[in-house]
Amino acid sequence: MQVAVVTFDGFNELDSFIASALINRCRKDGLEAFITTPTPVVASMNGVEVTGQRPMEFVTEADVVLIGSGVKAREVIADDQLISKLRLDPSRQLIGAQCSGALVLARLGLLSGMPACTDMKTRPFVEARDITVLDEPFHAEGNIATAGGCLASQYLATWVITRVLGEGAARNVLDYVAPVGENQETVDRALHAIRSAKVALP
Repeated sequence: MQVAVVTFDGFNELDSFIASALINRCRKDGLEAFITTPTPVVASMNGVEVTGQRPMEFVTEADVVLIGSGVKAREVIADDQLISKLRLDPSRQLIGAQCSGALVLARLGLLSGMPACTDMKTRPFVEARDITVLDEPFHAEGNIATAGGCLASQYLATWVITRVLGEGAARNVLDYVAPVGENQETVDRALHAIRSAKVALP
């Protein structure tokens, strides 16, 4: 299965890279993530330039779409041409958003009737769209999930791996990347966040 990690200009490196790196540890099991960008090259909020692996049109064929955050999120949702390229279908795709990526999902009408997680700076803008923001790092309902806080990107990746390959695969990935001596704590924390959201297992 293919994952589009949507990465806009001004992106947050932690959001895009943590999620894609964790998911790509499952390549051998058929789950692979690609940095997906609206232009051939995008620059992060800290000036790191990255060449996209897939164009924005890739989101229509991807099995999973994760919308990353960045300092230009409000510019993104104001760009009708760019938003029109995000033709997402929650009936057949897993769709997640990290921090200010929740604004994109809100703009697309995908958060109607459900609460969301986001970062503190983005919170008032999400709430201005009549969406309840939770004081939690992760929330999922059906095929849509949101995560709040840069390091919560590990929960978004765990959600994807769990939904596609099962909890065992997620456990193996988390155990490998966990800080030495904190393996069990790291695994348990991430899986607790996912279980609390009542994620459907494969």
